[in-house]
Amino acid sequence: MTITHLPHSGSTPLSAAVPVAVPLGEPVAATRVHAVERPDGVEAGVWECSPGHWRRQIMQAEFCHFIQGRCRFIPDTGAAIDIAAGDALYFPANSSGVWEVAETVRKSYVLLP
Repeated sequence: MTITHLPHSGSTPLSAAVPVAVPLGEPVAATRVHAVERPDGVEAGVWECSPGHWRRQIMQAEFCHFIQGRCRFIPDTGAAIDIAAGDALYFPANSSGVWEVAETVRKSYVLLP
């Protein structure tokens, strides 16, 4: 059994910022991450993103817990979801839509193969 521990996820050091892959206007959001990829295909980490909006690119199932910030996810089918620090979400595999980050967000996450 492999246990992944991400202590102090609110202050975990993250990578250098990179722009999102599919921005939908200005400002172009930038992301930073600390990820642990396990041999079983599970990825866990801490992710942060500055304000902006773009199309979701992750197609794996994902569970995430927001540590800070405010944003909205607008699924291609269904109602918009307003998200704030303290909220948790589960995205089934192949969930698609648009992210709108109003205030820099940080979340811990798990991607499932």
